[in-house]
Amino acid sequence: MAIPELQLETWSKQGSVSQSSSTYASVKKALEDSKAIYKGKSFEIFLQGSYANDTNIYAESDVDIVIRLDSIFRGDVDSLSIEEKNAYHNLPNATYDFRDFKRAVIIRLQNAFGKENIIEGNKAIKIKPSQSRRSTDVVVAHQHRNYYSWPNGYISGIVFPTLLNGEIINYPHRHSENCTDKHKETDQNFKPLVRIFKNMRSRLVEDKVITKDIAPSYFIEGLLHNAPKELFVGSYGDMVVNILNWFQNMPDRSKMLCANEQYYLLRDSVSVCWPPINAQKFINETIKLWNNWNNE
Repeated sequence: MAIPELQLETWSKQGSVSQSSSTYASVKKALEDSKAIYKGKSFEIFLQGSYANDTNIYAESDVDIVIRLDSIFRGDVDSLSIEEKNAYHNLPNATYDFRDFKRAVIIRLQNAFGKENIIEGNKAIKIKPSQSRRSTDVVVAHQHRNYYSWPNGYISGIVFPTLLNGEIINYPHRHSENCTDKHKETDQNFKPLVRIFKNMRSRLVEDKVITKDIAPSYFIEGLLHNAPKELFVGSYGDMVVNILNWFQNMPDRSKMLCANEQYYLLRDSVSVCWPPINAQKFINETIKLWNNWNNE
């Protein structure tokens, strides 16, 4: 029995945004406080993840925030000419250390929300939730530039060290922009379909069929970003079946890209990519959920 259209319509709806919005506002205000040690440095604060992309569902609670130091940057210059690479390498060295910036951010958050509520994790600084504030992850990063021409032709991203897995380079603005473009070209169906697939993921996790790390939201967005726009037609049920069949029948998945279009989507042992076995597991179990739906 297929999942009823009424259930899919419910799953397509965006989760609550009011508390997430107020959480972001309060954390942003704290980070911008004039008492911050890094006052006067150039930085940007922005949302990333489900709330930034309007793909959040009711089961999600964390708010993901980035504070990116822009007074220093690192670039990928592989695409530049020798002369352009030389110009890049002749830039003056930064005078402000990123480690000092991260320590200052931690101190600012501790002063704003209490030391007992701040936990430094592998990738982000977690702020514990309160009655009026959602659980929040703050990624402290500096700017990364993927150059295609010198000096102003680059894709701006973030780079940050982790405690366990080296550093991560990613492009949250580019990811969000491309998801919005996909939403427009699919007659506003992309984001509701992402929410449906994320709710199916949540159901599989709830039923202990998969673990949550098998199909992170970021990769589900990337998967649907690759789906041809012609598949986003008809009822929600039609679109789900179209996408599942498309993935299962694809002869070569190796060229699929993340939604930021800077990395391949499916690769083993790459921190910013989805292990192919996990993607296949998610699709296989989603198909079983679809074919054997029982909401009792």
